[in-house]
Amino acid sequence: MKQVQTGEIPAYIYTYACSGDELDLCGMELRCLFGQAIPPGIFASSINVEVSRSPFIKERIDVMYAGDSLPEIYKQTEQVEVDGKTFKVIFVKTNDLSPEEKIEYDERRVIEREIGLRIEGEADVNRPELVYGIVTLGGRWYFGAYHKNQATWFRQMKKPRSYSIALSTRVARAAVNMAVPQPAGIRAIDPCCGIGTVMVEALSMGIDIVGRDINPFIAAGARTNIAHFGFESEVTLGDIADITEHYDAAVVDMPYNLYSSITPEEQFDILVNARRIADRVVIVAIEAMDEMIAAAGFEIIDRCVAKKGLFSRHLMLCI
Repeated sequence: MKQVQTGEIPAYIYTYACSGDELDLCGMELRCLFGQAIPPGIFASSINVEVSRSPFIKERIDVMYAGDSLPEIYKQTEQVEVDGKTFKVIFVKTNDLSPEEKIEYDERRVIEREIGLRIEGEADVNRPELVYGIVTLGGRWYFGAYHKNQATWFRQMKKPRSYSIALSTRVARAAVNMAVPQPAGIRAIDPCCGIGTVMVEALSMGIDIVGRDINPFIAAGARTNIAHFGFESEVTLGDIADITEHYDAAVVDMPYNLYSSITPEEQFDILVNARRIADRVVIVAIEAMDEMIAAAGFEIIDRCVAKKGLFSRHLMLCI
């Protein structure tokens, strides 16, 4: 990603974090959401992503002011109008400063107070109506409206119906973001939906998605899980080969012999039909499957491996 140059004002500053096991998954999700490789920890972008969509994004600042020094920011923040609302200023700890330039806790509080004193209005550190952030990146300072990830998916981790091999909520959410980085006007499908983990995450982000599964008991479980969280969507019963509608995107969590009886021929049929019914597909599998994916007519344009202990899942974005 190109560095922010002096004089340029990016629209947004994001910070993110992930564990070592999730580094590959996080990197691919952010590439899909922002259209390019993302540097560690903090980055600028012109793309507006709802901050709670990603399991990895921590916060977003909608940049209002930029300056080469804190005094420049202090002067500009005198223009902030809060229209009678209470406010709070947060110093964003994640930055690209070298260890010797690190800004410690006491200095961060001083900077927050300096800005707060220049904003005409009532500060409220506990329940502010408006929250602003101050952050440094690429040798410059940025100030703007602050948005924190609300981690809304945590409530969806406890489903009434579950089984051990289902995708984790975080992997499912990342897979949805890979398949549908820009939801407006997109129709998606999960044609092997299982208990509906992918569908629940997509629906929680306002994505138009339907599901299908060949197993009536599993399909019923998906419907139960979707309804449990207050969402509505169609989950039909049947084989992917019988789908006649076309979709913009799909997430296909491939059945695997490790847990269910499926032949390579049946796996290939799923891939061929996925290619037929959707333009952009995220394939999730316990192995790479490159040759089979290519034979089905797909091109893999991005990929990662999501690890959980000794178990790994390959996620492949195909067109």
